[in-house]
Amino acid sequence: MDQAAGTKPLKWYQGLDRYCWVVLIIAALGWLFDTMDQNLYNLVRAPSLRELLHPHPDQPTLTSEEKTALDKQVRDMGGVVTGIFIFGWATGGLIFGILGDRLGRTKTMILTILVYAAFTGGSGLVHSWPLYAFMRFMTGMGVGGEWAAGAALVAEVFPARSRPMALGSLQALSSIGNMLASVVTLGIGDLDSRWRWAYFIGAVPALLVLWIRRSVKEPEQWTEAKEKSGGKEMGNIFNLFTHPTLRRNTMIAVMMAMAGGIGLWGAGFFSTDLLREELVKRGNEPPATVGRLVSIMFLLQNAGSFFGIYLFAVFSEKVSRRAAFFLWFGLAWVSVLAYYWGVQGSGTGAFHRAIALAPIMGFCTLGPFAGYTVYFPYLYPTRLRTTGCGFCYNVARYLVAFGPLALGKLAEGRGYAFAATIVSSVYILGFIATAMGPETKGKPLPEDKDFELAPQLSSTPATQQS
Repeated sequence: MDQAAGTKPLKWYQGLDRYCWVVLIIAALGWLFDTMDQNLYNLVRAPSLRELLHPHPDQPTLTSEEKTALDKQVRDMGGVVTGIFIFGWATGGLIFGILGDRLGRTKTMILTILVYAAFTGGSGLVHSWPLYAFMRFMTGMGVGGEWAAGAALVAEVFPARSRPMALGSLQALSSIGNMLASVVTLGIGDLDSRWRWAYFIGAVPALLVLWIRRSVKEPEQWTEAKEKSGGKEMGNIFNLFTHPTLRRNTMIAVMMAMAGGIGLWGAGFFSTDLLREELVKRGNEPPATVGRLVSIMFLLQNAGSFFGIYLFAVFSEKVSRRAAFFLWFGLAWVSVLAYYWGVQGSGTGAFHRAIALAPIMGFCTLGPFAGYTVYFPYLYPTRLRTTGCGFCYNVARYLVAFGPLALGKLAEGRGYAFAATIVSSVYILGFIATAMGPETKGKPLPEDKDFELAPQLSSTPATQQS
């Protein structure tokens, strides 16, 4: 109508009421602090496990053989605990995804924030690695559930013309959380002795719940869908597989999430461990300096991710969402190889190479996650939206959990670069899924009627029939 009247169309952020912005800010903060709590672990993984596995630093200095054995144990256990965290993430995504459709988006977001904040704080109180792994599992439960609730809430509150970029902005702001994790550890300083403080700070986001309870109501779209169904079919996970189009959409989205998740958590986020290993090999840096340099590198890596995520959203709206996935999966694969082969064995130049290559890797490996936020809500009707998004984004993590385990094992004797080369080949799966997926650019959010297709049309993606 604007074009017919000869007026310039509104930009996505223009003409929105105040409530839209309140919802976006609250959802973004929930996801921002979520990613902060995730990445506090990535930054303190090595020093925390070193203390938990060798809890008596007052004993005589380890021999070179004992130190080598401890380094191997820390690397292996780092993969195990990271895998357990991701396993919890997947489990939380499934459980809270269903609750998001049954209880509501807002109530579920409150529950997930309380869970991830409380158990992040609890991670700073542990004195054994099994309890540490349990705390990380429970943190993962909350982390996995928050994303689907927040994405569905934003998708259903914003008007159609603003929805894709609002969702892209939601995901882009998660990079600020990643950077906050680096700022927290930079402020703490010596992570070898003070790593617990990082987790105590990570418990603060629980206060966000007070604002959510006062300011955010359930979306009208969800309320109407629940009234029409009587609540009986809300969040029925089996419905993701009984309809051929929903089954196809689910398979495609899981494959996409696997590619990005394994590439990031099985390789991209081990950038800290590789740089720490290279700096320690030099032998002339005190632990506090090593921790500071690693935090700086990780801060720059996630600064790059902010631009990658946001530009993915822009590109997907200007060109197409499938084209954006094809491009970013390719860039992610190349950037992982460039970082690991560029930094490994670089000696005194390790830090400078890392800070040059890490922002590029962050830009490329985090970009597809904007795609998941923009793309997945368009694959499901309202009554299955958080169930479907939560299932696809998180069930893939049961397999993603093996990425860190594989990296740790493959790195033994061959180094991180060889291991990352093998693990990052998972991006091929992303190319295959993208080729199979529907294009959702310019389509409305689907409803039940969009999936009531004649048998001869059942193989056609529902979003193309909308």
